Amino acid sequence: MQTVSPEPVVKLAAEIQHLVNLVKMVAYQAESDLFRAVEPHYRRVADEGRTLIQSAMLIAADLSVMATQLEILIALQSSPHHSKAIAALCEELNRTETCFPGSSLRLRYAVQGVSAP
Repeated sequence: MQTVSPEPVVKLAAEIQHLVNLVKMVAYQAESDLFRAVEPHYRRVADEGRTLIQSAMLIAADLSVMATQLEILIALQSSPHHSKAIAALCEELNRTETCFPGSSLRLRYAVQGVSAP
């Protein structure tokens, strides 16, 4: 049996709700871009692509600040083929030569123990 909380329902102000919705839309678009980028490297992308991207975002990573770059070393995924797909995605991202916002440090992604394809 479920009970309803006696606390009043909190409703966000319209402006805050619009901001929350905007952040959700931007996050979904970023996830969709990563999904498309990993597609050539992951055979089961149609069935598991979004789950792969979401799990990669949740897994631990080490950050190392160097003179010209910020290295993000992602821990191994749950299976070798997932790790290889994410490593290939990392290489795609590295080719963009994106800098960390507000700095001149180039972002460099890798998966621990997986060499670039």
